[in-house]
Amino acid sequence: MSDFLTVGIVQTALEIGLIYSLIALSLFISYSILNICDLSTDGCYTLGSAVGAMVTIAGHPLLAIPAAMLSGVCSGFVTALLQTRFGVESILAGIIVNTGLYTINLAVMEFSANVSIFGTDTVFSIVKNISENEVWQNWSKLILLAVIIALICFAIHWFLGTRLGLSIRATGDSPAMVRASSINPAFTITVGLCISNSFTGLAGCLIAQYNKSTNITIGTGMVTIALASLVIGETISGKRKMPVRIACVVFGSCLYRFIISLALRLNVPTEAFKLVSALIVAVALIAPNAKQKIALQLRKRAQG
Repeated sequence: MSDFLTVGIVQTALEIGLIYSLIALSLFISYSILNICDLSTDGCYTLGSAVGAMVTIAGHPLLAIPAAMLSGVCSGFVTALLQTRFGVESILAGIIVNTGLYTINLAVMEFSANVSIFGTDTVFSIVKNISENEVWQNWSKLILLAVIIALICFAIHWFLGTRLGLSIRATGDSPAMVRASSINPAFTITVGLCISNSFTGLAGCLIAQYNKSTNITIGTGMVTIALASLVIGETISGKRKMPVRIACVVFGSCLYRFIISLALRLNVPTEAFKLVSALIVAVALIAPNAKQKIALQLRKRAQG
């Protein structure tokens, strides 16, 4: 078993899972809180990766993080603008933005399909070089990512408890009630999508610095991966309090990457990973209903 599942494999799964959890948290805000299906995730993730890579190459790895988040905010703003000002359906707005971002991403990458940042400092190398301790050298990436995700989760929980955050939550529950309360739903939707897409941009920047490269197709299928992570987390958390729901989204992302790591160890072809993702989402969606039916059958048998 130790040969099948090594510490390195588990560590890598956790590191990638934590980065992907940012996209799952993005969908948590847009899909679960705002009740909006944002399909611009793939393009926004690539945008954050491209901006992060180019700013890092320019010698500013720390500045790359806010730059990538700002690019995500811009993507979310355009998506929200199409929905709130021009009446475009959320799904179509996401598709339009995602399509347009392909050319923008190429332009950011100076019309090169691949960008390498090998030989350039990243946030991970900067943190790693803080100490020469071997344990720190091996685990610095995971520690840094855990700290970033913890801060993001705390910020989300705090924000959703503010007046604006509660208005965003109310907008997802009932836009009509929000309008009756003299709150502009167009504003809350815009703020919500800008915040959610900033997390997607941040994830793109971190994965570019983690892999020390990026490419124009890096975001393909990312919305499926994030949705799988979100569904797993929501299935585990159920209708519990907000801090538990947020934590379970992160856990769901790490669990998803762990499942993918197991599939790799079982020599599942990479071409089948999309099918694996679809099956994970299907099982997670079916699980709550199946659990209720099994419980109902058990009660009937007990009464019979």
